[in-house]
Amino acid sequence: MIKQILLAFLGSIFPVILFNIDRKKIIWAGFCGAIGWAAYLAVYKYTYSPVSSSFVGAFFVGIYSELMARILKTPAVQFSIPGIFPLVPGITAYTTINSIVEQKYSLASSEGMQTIAVGGAIAFGIMLSTTAFRFISKLAKQKLK
Repeated sequence: MIKQILLAFLGSIFPVILFNIDRKKIIWAGFCGAIGWAAYLAVYKYTYSPVSSSFVGAFFVGIYSELMARILKTPAVQFSIPGIFPLVPGITAYTTINSIVEQKYSLASSEGMQTIAVGGAIAFGIMLSTTAFRFISKLAKQKLK
């Protein structure tokens, strides 16, 4: 489990370098991916569902990204995009395409649906966390006035 989280950390660092994000934020973006993957593993251990696990992982990535954006005064996208890289269902997308090529259409259908569901869960997790964070921040600012 620690090995997987370390690899998720590294898997989030390399997109930062690729997208030429400020070098001072490399470590923080790595933590984003590690936190998202740790949340994924924790939920997957109990549910065995890649869709719900990806949703929770993406939700944690979104919350962490919004927090770090406020702390480091930078756009949250600089953390959320590298942070979701470990969650992206690459092997299921590959299996889908490979099954189509090999004319195994029932396997391609099931793997394709899982790929789409995980992708949607990631998008929904990021969207929900960002919306919730901004809503709570707005309420807190109104309460201070």
